[in-house]
Amino acid sequence: MIRLIGYFFGIGTTLALLVAAGLAIYIGHLTKDLPDYEVLAKYEPPVTTRIHASDGSLMAEYARERRLYLPIQAIPDRVKAAFMSAEDKNFYNHPGIDITGLGRAIIVNLQNFGSGRRQVGASTITQQVAKNFLLTSDQTYERKIKEMILAFRIEQAYSKDRILELYLNEIFFGFGAYGVAGAALTYFDKSVNELTVAEAAYLASLPKGPNNYHPFKHADRAIERRNWVIDQMVENGYVTREEGDKAKAEPLGVKPRRNGSYLFAGEYFTEEVRRQIIARYGENALYEGGLSVRTTLDPKIQLIAREAMQNGLLKYDTLRGYRGPVTHIDVSGDWGVPLGAVKGLEDVPEWTLAVVLDSSADGLTIGIQPARQVSGDLVKDRVEGTVSKDDMGFAMRHFVNGKSVRAKSPAEVLEPGDVIFVQKNEGSDNAYSLRQVPEVEGGLVAMDPHTGRVLAMVGGFSYAQSEFNRATQAMRQPGSSFKPIVYSAALDNGYTPASVIMDGPITIQSGNTTWTPKNYDGTAAGPATLRSGIEKSRNLMTVRLANDMGMKLVVEYAERFGVYDHLAPYLPMALGSGETTVMRMVSAYSIMANGGKSIKPSLIDRIQDRYGKTVFKQDERGCEGCNAAEWKNQPEPELVDNSEQVLDPMTAYQITSMMEGVVQRGTGATIAELGRHIAGKTGTTNDEKDAWFIGFTPNLVVGLYMGYDTPRGLGKGATGGGLAAPIFKDFMRVALDGTPNVDFQVPEGMKLIAINRKTGMRAAEGDPNTIIEAFKPGTGPADSYWVIGMGADGSNGAGGALSPQANQAIQDGGGGLY
Repeated sequence: MIRLIGYFFGIGTTLALLVAAGLAIYIGHLTKDLPDYEVLAKYEPPVTTRIHASDGSLMAEYARERRLYLPIQAIPDRVKAAFMSAEDKNFYNHPGIDITGLGRAIIVNLQNFGSGRRQVGASTITQQVAKNFLLTSDQTYERKIKEMILAFRIEQAYSKDRILELYLNEIFFGFGAYGVAGAALTYFDKSVNELTVAEAAYLASLPKGPNNYHPFKHADRAIERRNWVIDQMVENGYVTREEGDKAKAEPLGVKPRRNGSYLFAGEYFTEEVRRQIIARYGENALYEGGLSVRTTLDPKIQLIAREAMQNGLLKYDTLRGYRGPVTHIDVSGDWGVPLGAVKGLEDVPEWTLAVVLDSSADGLTIGIQPARQVSGDLVKDRVEGTVSKDDMGFAMRHFVNGKSVRAKSPAEVLEPGDVIFVQKNEGSDNAYSLRQVPEVEGGLVAMDPHTGRVLAMVGGFSYAQSEFNRATQAMRQPGSSFKPIVYSAALDNGYTPASVIMDGPITIQSGNTTWTPKNYDGTAAGPATLRSGIEKSRNLMTVRLANDMGMKLVVEYAERFGVYDHLAPYLPMALGSGETTVMRMVSAYSIMANGGKSIKPSLIDRIQDRYGKTVFKQDERGCEGCNAAEWKNQPEPELVDNSEQVLDPMTAYQITSMMEGVVQRGTGATIAELGRHIAGKTGTTNDEKDAWFIGFTPNLVVGLYMGYDTPRGLGKGATGGGLAAPIFKDFMRVALDGTPNVDFQVPEGMKLIAINRKTGMRAAEGDPNTIIEAFKPGTGPADSYWVIGMGADGSNGAGGALSPQANQAIQDGGGGLY
């Protein structure tokens, strides 16, 4: 028996050695193909890019994986405790593999063998790091062995805190969220520091299977799993029993954070920034790079700009009548369901969709579109309201088969089932006013003229309706708002504000083509000063001025100001018949406002990478001594403005002074009601297709236009002074409220001389037509009366011939600009 036992022992030992050798060979084979775990030291996961306004407000987030990377020191202990209790309570004590947990898992799997049940694992947090970062998710023993080997190696190479940091920043939580910081924002709209015990426990329950514990689809299952995690936290001593019971009594409280833009009214600005970042760094940098972008947007000014622009568009649109309902639905049953499917304007929260339930001579009975719960379901309650005849007065003029007709009753305008936009009347519970989305559109830009920082941008009535940015993308004719560029060129090259030009009929002949420009009102004022030409926006004077000094000079200044890249040298272009953008026009006016210095429009102040290093800074001014190590009685450091001087500072003041006249007594006189030092210029393009106004104070430039996306006439008598200037005025009234009324600074060396506003000559004492005009050194009022553009025989003068290429430019615009 002893020999037999020895014999079997020898065989067993041999077999054990063979198995051990086989396992060693097998494991050795697996280790040859193991990925390099040292890549974890250089781990840079895709991280969310965040865009902020100038005051730090969050504007938008962009990410393929919604993740914010947090160092382990920034993650609260309660959050770490929740995840260790849920996934690996012995994390800080095992060498990468939990032997006890592994043994328990083996026993369970043996018991479940052949039952069809899914086998359980015993993966530690370290093993999950190995799987998530270095391996696939295949459910095989080979992958499990590799995972265990890598876990041992990772534990030897990295600290426990580093491993936990990698785990908490990598795991997927559902709803597109990765990492615990991203999950806290996505599920609860909180930072990790604000999470309660219950919230941390719920997040810790999700890595096992986010969809299995969906907060709305499987709420009961989610609460059960969360409460189990809380019990584990109590058992492991991380929270008291009392704290645990209190946490389990709480509801899930999930409040999903919406994607995209977060700052109200900033959608057009945000999208422009997004495009710029992609153009500069590429899509991967935006959606994975974790950039921190600080923009120039001033949220307060943006709100003012939005309101002024929307009110101006609505005022114009409602005067032209009602074009009909948004759509029509069946209201014979539950009208809330089909109404809930109609898409409204999420960026116009003042409005809501409603369906007409009844219409009569007195008004409408309406059903309000049901709100949606956090889960996405429609609210079951149905709310009704009324629209009186007075609150839809503009709609009494409405369109039938393309023709405008006058209705006597609301019932003639709308019928049950019509879906409409309404706005609740202030101070009322169920009274509403009818609204309609305007057809007319426009764009607005507000800019700091000294830095080029864009403070506000409105690209249209509603970004939800149209993402086309009319402030930067719409190419429009600026009309007479281009004239200050022409006059600046003249003032920079020998003319003065008192130079007299003939404002009389002129005909340009080119082959078989004849161009006869006209003033907007069809009259001719005769000889008048340059100042008068700007203030009254005289086309005939401008054409003669451009003809006298040559279009080559006008082209040079138009391109110098950045209005155009390449302007055709044809006379119609002097009246603003070339196409440009609001952004470019506002930038050009900024040069006049800041004393003639070139500026670069900027929407971004600074960009930092994921580590906080500044990779882009808009302000390129130098500052010697700004970073001095210590104070040694040295002079205070100064920022050195290295901007290019593209216009004589004296010329800039002269044209500014002339445009102050536009506001005080010219085509923009409505703005004088503000009682502010404001300069500006109106613009109305050919056939009244666009209405412009661009104006400025010493520290703020604002420009805007109004027009249809497919250009067509705005109506007889529609002008920049009548349509665009009131919007500018409404904006400035609020934006400048509480700020000092700063006057434009007269450059040193300029002479202020009283002249006769008609003749341009020095004014006699007591002359009622006196005006103070600014002259450069060496210049002054003329000693004798001289009219530019008048023929030697006293005629009005005639222009020369146009080249064939100019004929098309004449047809595109140039006559009747204002």
